[in-house]
Amino acid sequence: MGMIKDLPFEWRIGARYTRAGKRSGRNSFVSFISLVSMAGIALGVASLIVVLSVMNGFKQEVTDRMLAVLSHIELYDASGSLSDWHGMAAATLRNPEVKAAAPFVETSGLLLNNDTLRPTLVRGISPADEATVSDLVAHDMRHFAALTPGSYNAVLGRELARALHVKVGDHVMLALGNAQPTGGVYQPRMRALTVSGIFSAGDNTFDAGLAYINLQDGETLLQLPGPSGLRLRVADLYRAPQVARALQASLPGDVLLRDWTTRNSTWFAAVQSQKHMMFIILGMIVAVAAFNVVSTLVMSVTDKQADIAILRTLGASPGAIVRIFMVQGALVGLAGTAIGVGAGVLLALNLPAMAAAVEHLLGIQLLDPSIYFISAVPSDLHWDDVLQIGVVAAALAFLATLYPSWWAARVKPAEALRYE
Repeated sequence: MGMIKDLPFEWRIGARYTRAGKRSGRNSFVSFISLVSMAGIALGVASLIVVLSVMNGFKQEVTDRMLAVLSHIELYDASGSLSDWHGMAAATLRNPEVKAAAPFVETSGLLLNNDTLRPTLVRGISPADEATVSDLVAHDMRHFAALTPGSYNAVLGRELARALHVKVGDHVMLALGNAQPTGGVYQPRMRALTVSGIFSAGDNTFDAGLAYINLQDGETLLQLPGPSGLRLRVADLYRAPQVARALQASLPGDVLLRDWTTRNSTWFAAVQSQKHMMFIILGMIVAVAAFNVVSTLVMSVTDKQADIAILRTLGASPGAIVRIFMVQGALVGLAGTAIGVGAGVLLALNLPAMAAAVEHLLGIQLLDPSIYFISAVPSDLHWDDVLQIGVVAAALAFLATLYPSWWAARVKPAEALRYE
């Protein structure tokens, strides 16, 4: 109580005006409008926090699934193959941020089964080495262990196997382009493969268009003296671009390095653009709620004209009147922002469990795994998003107080008291 009495009188009067008065029903109505404005700001802020958290969650989920198949960094030799890949792998591992390296070959081909044909990215790997850089292989070694040299076994993506109508144990035909003419005619090289396993990465790009074979089988099919390059895993995947630049400067020979962000730059740019647009669109909801403070203060100024006149007569300056109504509006805005931030953070942190409870209660599935390749609603709360949203909401509420407060300062005491 002592602290409140120590506040400037503008703060005390502005805070008092946010509560319902006892003189008339109009005071109560003004206070009700203040509560509606506060609730609108809180709802807009909470909605924005939850939606951005869900978008962050989807982005993280898709990124994790991508990186289960993709490498953090890919290294290629300008000659087309690495004859001494062991030496190059050792050179990359001298960088303390590089944790593992695995050789691979990669080419585009066609998989055929009866009358069905599908374009496919064929990747040759050494399963033991690949498990150190790929979560997909590490978590499903029972399928990939069958990729032994000379077996010409293949592990296909789930959607690719479904499109080709094959299952484990069936055979498919692989067609690869031939760089050398046979009898003056360019003919594709053909090789029968045995389907030894089917994987599911959870990303349709890989599940519908990727096939694994053994590294040595791939080198034989492509007539290469060694692997096409190395797949590298780094300690911090978000530092992959910096690590790639450091390796480019330090490694011997003519090598090309490509990190995971450049390989998927279009997708990440699209997601970031969508997030920015969502922030703007939902930010408009917050803006509409914040500018309801204008109507609240206009009604308050109209209702308090006699009070303003008395304060001016007692010596209050126009600046003091401005501050009184700015405090009133700012308190509404800050209270709404604080409530919205608290509710939004609470919802975002518990959204997966709440969504699961709603699904169980209503007997529905919010996300169909066959469409979204994800069965639970993801949420990833970023505190920098929360800070941005809170600052923007509070700033909009403060801006909404400027005109009504300036208008209150222009009230003339004589005219305001004429009919009192």
